[in-house]
Amino acid sequence: MPVPVVHHPDYSFPFPAKHRFPMEKFGLLADYARSRGLLTQANSFRPAPCRQAWLTRTHCPVYLARFAGDQLSAREKRQMNLPWSKGLVRRTFLAPSGTILTAQLALQHGIACHLAGGTHHAHYDYAAGFCILNDLAIAANVLLRQEAIKRVLIFDVDVHQGDGTAALLADQPDAFTCSIHCERNYPFEKKLSDLDVALPDGLEDDAYLEAVSETLQQALALSRPDIVLYDAGVNVFREDPLGRLNISEKGIFQRDFQVLSELKRRDIPVATVIGGGYDDDRVKLAKRHGIVVEAASRVFSTN
Repeated sequence: MPVPVVHHPDYSFPFPAKHRFPMEKFGLLADYARSRGLLTQANSFRPAPCRQAWLTRTHCPVYLARFAGDQLSAREKRQMNLPWSKGLVRRTFLAPSGTILTAQLALQHGIACHLAGGTHHAHYDYAAGFCILNDLAIAANVLLRQEAIKRVLIFDVDVHQGDGTAALLADQPDAFTCSIHCERNYPFEKKLSDLDVALPDGLEDDAYLEAVSETLQQALALSRPDIVLYDAGVNVFREDPLGRLNISEKGIFQRDFQVLSELKRRDIPVATVIGGGYDDDRVKLAKRHGIVVEAASRVFSTN
């Protein structure tokens, strides 16, 4: 069975080419996954727009309406750091639904990969760091209303701390937030996750992989999850302009392979999201984001 993959063509839309946020990477990632045989008609799933009840369980209804209607203040738009458009609104209300669909598929198949998601800087009533809605927190809150799900682990290895996720789920005892991030990087005011591991600038593959492995063991022991949401950000890459760590592409593959292998060994379903990654060469960036799907295919696919 091939690994289920969730994607929507509206994840990428016409967007300023010189903008720091690489909006076209989602479409390029889908193209790359198809070229590698990782995304086919047989394993492709497409989300519908997110249900309002799912959104308002995590985010402020007034904020949602103001964003949808282009009513955010100039200051709020600067903090969002994305130019408002109807295309942005459409993708913003699709992507959290994609993460929820990925989690539901993971519960059925043990693994599923979302070719978007990981918008972990979004807070209850404001956007930050290119993140408008927090798909990880939204998905966790939806999952925890299912009878079979008692505990959710969000395992976030994006180079930036998942501050929004930590804040949004701080009062949800059944959602365990874990963030492994570069200490001297954005956001400069960190929030308190259930487990935070702050890494020094310039960390290289071996020490990084050891930190990820040890942290995963600790997080699993503390959380005893029924499902893991894995934010596999690739901005740990040594040449990422917003990174500050020194991890190779091989190191990123080893990270994803070891995380997914351990979860498979323990028979814990895992839904992956792509998190952050930045590069002026958008095609190379898309391939880098494809690493987690390659690793998932290697670990989980059966002939």
